[in-house]
Amino acid sequence: MRYVYADNAATTPVSKKVVEAMLPYMTEHYGNPSSLYGIGQTAARAVDKARQQVAAALGADAKEIFFTSGGSEADNWAIKGAAALGAKKGKKHLITSKFEHHAVLHTMAALEKDGFKVTYLDVYENGIVRVEDVEKAITDETCLVSIMYANNEIGTVQPIAEIGKLCHDKGVLFHTDAVQAVGHLKIDVKEQNIDMLSLSGHKFHAVKGTGALYCRKGLRLPNLIEGGAQEAGRRAGTENVPGIVGLGVAITEMNEHLEENYNKVKSLRDRLFEGASKISHSRINGDKEKRLPGNFSMCFEGVEGESLLLMLDMKGVSASSGSACTSGSLDPSHVLLSIGLKHEVAHGSLRLSLNENNTEEDVDYILEVLPPIIERLRDMSPLWEHILENEKNN
Repeated sequence: MRYVYADNAATTPVSKKVVEAMLPYMTEHYGNPSSLYGIGQTAARAVDKARQQVAAALGADAKEIFFTSGGSEADNWAIKGAAALGAKKGKKHLITSKFEHHAVLHTMAALEKDGFKVTYLDVYENGIVRVEDVEKAITDETCLVSIMYANNEIGTVQPIAEIGKLCHDKGVLFHTDAVQAVGHLKIDVKEQNIDMLSLSGHKFHAVKGTGALYCRKGLRLPNLIEGGAQEAGRRAGTENVPGIVGLGVAITEMNEHLEENYNKVKSLRDRLFEGASKISHSRINGDKEKRLPGNFSMCFEGVEGESLLLMLDMKGVSASSGSACTSGSLDPSHVLLSIGLKHEVAHGSLRLSLNENNTEEDVDYILEVLPPIIERLRDMSPLWEHILENEKNN
C-alpha cells in the first residue's frame, strides 16, 4: 500500500538541511547566548544570523524580528499588544474576519470581555475579505485590523497589500497571521504596509515550537514576558537556539525555491481538483485561483468527514477535514460556515494540503482511492438517501 502525506497545512517534515544545521547547537555549541564566553557568543551569533535570515525573507530589518514559540504566541502578542496601545489613546475597537484561526478569534473574544469592541467581517462564498468592508468598519476608535494572509482551512489568499495600504492611510495598525503563507508565497512587509506579521516554523520544514513576530520599527508593543534581556528585553527567557537556527535555515531554503515550488505544487493541486470534481455532489470551498498553491478543500454531500478521514488513513493517505487545532471537535468548521455552507454540507469536508515533496503519483493514488471511499460512505448514509429522494421528488 502506498503512503501519501497530504496534511502539510497541519505540519511539515523537518528538512535534512534544518536537522544538520541544528545538531551542532545541541552538542558542541550548546552555550547560553547571554553568556560572554566563547560558546555562549557562538550561540548568540547563530541567533543573530537566523534573525537576519527571517528578516531577509520578509523584506524586513533584523531588529524587527522577535522569536516566539510559534504562530499562536505571535498572534496573541500582536493583538493584545496593539489593543493595549490603543486603549492608552482611548481607542478600543478592533477589526478581524469571521474565519480567522482560533489564535486570533479567541484573543479577540478575550479582549471583548475586557471592554473592547470587535467587528467580525464577512468573507462571503469565495472566502475573501472585501477591502471596502474593512474601510466601512474603520472608525475613529479603531486601533487594529487583523486579517489572515491565507486561510488555514480553505487556503484563500486575502488582499493583504490593499488592506495594508488602507490601514496605513487611515492611521490604523495592521496585523496579519501569515502562518500558512510564509515560505509558500512572496511576502514583503514594507511594500504591503504590514505593521505586524506572525509566522510558525513547522509550516515550512522547521521544527515545532518555533516562530516569530515581525513588528515594524517604531512600533513598541508592551513586553510579552518580563524577566530578562532576550529579544531586546521584550520576551524574556533563554532562546531556543537550535530551533531558531533551524527556522532561519528553513525560511531561507523555502524562499530560494519559492517560484519553482509554487508552480509545481499548484500543478499538483489543480490535477487533484480536476479529478475530484468529477465526483457527483461535490464542491470546491472558496475561490479556486486566489488560494495557496497546495490547498485542496472540497465538500462531498452525504458524507461524514471523520469517517472519510479514517478510511483514507486506512488506504495510507493522511488528510484533514479542516484545522489541526480543532480536529477533536464534532462541530462543523467555523470557516466553512462563514462562507455560507449548511451544517450538513460542511460536515463532509476534506482538506488536502500538498507541498513540493508530493508527486503526480501521490495525486493519482488519492484520486484512485477517494471515489470508492465516498461511494461506500454514501451507501451507508441516511442523509445521502434523503438527498437523492429530494432530487427525485423535485
